[in-house]
Amino acid sequence: MTKIYCYQKCSTCKKALKWLTEKGVEFENIDIKTHNPNKEELRKLWQQSKVELKKFFNTSGILYREMELAKKLPTMTDDEKLDLLASDGMLVKRPLVVNDTTVLLGFNESTWTDNLLK
Repeated sequence: MTKIYCYQKCSTCKKALKWLTEKGVEFENIDIKTHNPNKEELRKLWQQSKVELKKFFNTSGILYREMELAKKLPTMTDDEKLDLLASDGMLVKRPLVVNDTTVLLGFNESTWTDNLLK
């Protein structure tokens, strides 16, 4: 089953949920604010995704800017970054889509089509 971590007030998440529904993809909608993946889950997702860990951060979020993470991330270790991501779901890029073979960050229709409509 595909899991999608979303924030209910996020317009991109709403668009992604609508897309999944229209395409007939079965999914479990998880509120990332209240059920954020823990550090080990994030580590597993990161390794499965094969993308840079910094791509897991919601760089357009208020918390990211308030914490000045653009300046801090380059000097942080991977463990420190994972701790930070696990500390608050609002720091995680969303929507975050996870299934047995795929981890997707953000909503890109062509990427989602290629990975979720096989």
